[in-house]
Amino acid sequence: MKKILIAILALAAMPLAAQEYGQDRTVRIWDNASAPHSNGITEAEYEQSPRIIGGTSEAVLYIFEADPAAATGQAVVICPGGGYAVVCMGYEGVDVARWLASKGVTCGVLKYRMPNGHREVPLEDAVEALRTMRRMSSDLKIDPARVGIMGFSAGGHLAAYASTFADDADKPAFSVLFYPVITGEAWLCHKGSFDNLLGADASEAERAEYSLETRVTATTPPAMLLLSDDDTVVPPISSTRYYNALKKEGIEASMHIYPTGGHGWGIGEGFRYREAWQQALLDWLSLR
Repeated sequence: MKKILIAILALAAMPLAAQEYGQDRTVRIWDNASAPHSNGITEAEYEQSPRIIGGTSEAVLYIFEADPAAATGQAVVICPGGGYAVVCMGYEGVDVARWLASKGVTCGVLKYRMPNGHREVPLEDAVEALRTMRRMSSDLKIDPARVGIMGFSAGGHLAAYASTFADDADKPAFSVLFYPVITGEAWLCHKGSFDNLLGADASEAERAEYSLETRVTATTPPAMLLLSDDDTVVPPISSTRYYNALKKEGIEASMHIYPTGGHGWGIGEGFRYREAWQQALLDWLSLR
């Protein structure tokens, strides 16, 4: 009887242990360390490094299911920012997911692995997160053809990375890019993000290859870009290049450049245009 009671208590505790952010489900993207590539960082190095937030040695998807009363059938994988050195899970991740879920959009917040110069690693995580959401579409009551991706800053680079580098069958249905890192050109890029993604010794040719405005094709999905005119961390012209590349290919795109706000505002209440971008996003998603 004692063993049975212990087993029952253990089972009861499992869902609570999984509720790290108040999510409905938690999915480890790669089972049994089956990721195609490693970022080359050991667990001990994660614990010792001041630049890497604990937990980014594995890819985890935190799923927030849509309010059934408002469900649209859409879903989005959210990639928080952090310069490819950390993952800002709050105001660029779970807080956004909770709000979108209340509006009927199922969200998967991706805690992706840090690249540490292994450029393929975060892309593998983002693509597998999209596949995971699609595989779970019946259970989550979403349309697998309406799974998009959203990213903030370096997470915006990752979202655009998946939109341009992934195989066509794996690309998201749409992308939403908040003040994204796009280009690797010296005077326009966020140097730290590109150093962390490619390595500090990457050549100009390599930086150009991962400048995503150069990777847009006719199969790149529609995009919405949201940024601030006074962003000095990632200059807005980086995003306008991506927008122009999309339009050159005849791809639907919408861009909102707010007068002030700087960089990294996320869903924070301190951003003057918070309600404006939220309504603009919901309007845009209603057409997808």
